[in-house]
Amino acid sequence: MSVQTVPDPTADLVAQAKRVLPGGSFGNMPAEVLLKEGKGGRIRDEAGREYVDFLLGSGPMFVGHAHPEVTAAVQAQVPLGTTYFANNRHGVALAEAICDAVPCADQVRFVCSGTEADLYAMRAVRAFRKRDKILKFEGGYHGMSDYALMSLAPKRPGNFPRPTPDSAGIPKSVQDEMLVAAFNDIDMVESLIEEQKDELAGVIVEPFQRLIPPQPGFLQALREVTQKHGIPLIFDEVVTGFRFAYGGAQEYYGVTPDLCSLGKIVGGGFALAAVAGRADIMRHFDRLAVEDEDYIFQVGTLSGNPVAAVAGLATLDILKRPGTYEQVFATGRELMAALDGLLRKAGIPAQVLGEPPLFDVIFTDQPVRDYRDTLKGDKAMLTRFNQVLRENGIMKGESKYYVSLAHTRADIDQTIAAWTAAVDTLVRERG
Repeated sequence: MSVQTVPDPTADLVAQAKRVLPGGSFGNMPAEVLLKEGKGGRIRDEAGREYVDFLLGSGPMFVGHAHPEVTAAVQAQVPLGTTYFANNRHGVALAEAICDAVPCADQVRFVCSGTEADLYAMRAVRAFRKRDKILKFEGGYHGMSDYALMSLAPKRPGNFPRPTPDSAGIPKSVQDEMLVAAFNDIDMVESLIEEQKDELAGVIVEPFQRLIPPQPGFLQALREVTQKHGIPLIFDEVVTGFRFAYGGAQEYYGVTPDLCSLGKIVGGGFALAAVAGRADIMRHFDRLAVEDEDYIFQVGTLSGNPVAAVAGLATLDILKRPGTYEQVFATGRELMAALDGLLRKAGIPAQVLGEPPLFDVIFTDQPVRDYRDTLKGDKAMLTRFNQVLRENGIMKGESKYYVSLAHTRADIDQTIAAWTAAVDTLVRERG
């Protein structure tokens, strides 16, 4: 008796993608991951398979996919026009909401992506300080600009503070304008700043670096040493903004920077990001407020467009409601505890790392304080773990579980069941 094979319903679409896209993808997920629709905390692919979604569009869909209030706001705006290349009342209202929420924000400048927001934040402190060098942290992600792609993920980390380019096509001269330190190593940071204080324009940091929380006192000490020397501190809050608290990581950790970048949640799933911060630094975006040589030229066709602005406003209205963050944190805490318990019971060396709204597992028995510690993890085991999870209806990226307000009891239970199956697979395959 012959066995009939079922044809892959997405094979033609995958083949088409591989013809017209480098690597067959947009550069984010593998070509074979073809997503069709999302609702709440779930996503469905082109083959009709449904997943509990911890990818969440790489984080923006914090209130869930297709939230009815966000959808209604967008549907009301679209017939009135999608962009004007001029001020609109919704963009102004969103800027005011950001200033009300975010401790460091006196003023806001809109852009379309987190990459732009980080790029302009670095440019703003250069204009303000009239110096060129930026200090960042090894493993810190600040978008796709030449300056940001320095020591994001070096396979063979070099000697601090010299950075390593992460991409082809970056001018060698960029290395001379960036300094790199180890996250959570305040002694190294203070030494570097003392040594380079006369050349530094600013310091940029993810207050929560990818998955690594700051050690107690690290951000406070970083704030103190930068203030001591009048060096602007930038928090990259593209990921953490409105996720860890309504005022972002700066509210959550109790440390106020001079500037921050925002993205993802603040645009409600649409293309919108922002630089926000002190008025005396932000004034460099105002041609009439500074001399010509101090003016930062910045325009963007879709910056502050009304569709993204109304989506952002609707999202922030939802997040302001009592109990919102308590719910997300409760979901995240339960998930983190369940994953940690399953791994411990199975005797698999692992660290469940992060904060309740954003976490993952690193397969190592060593503590993880900085980027170099993450390299100790068993990457092959993580890849296999994620593969089994996908087969059991869990959608996530290579790293990070993004927790949303929309994840339900059923989503939590399905996730724990999938983790149980994945842990059992690891134990069996390890022999």
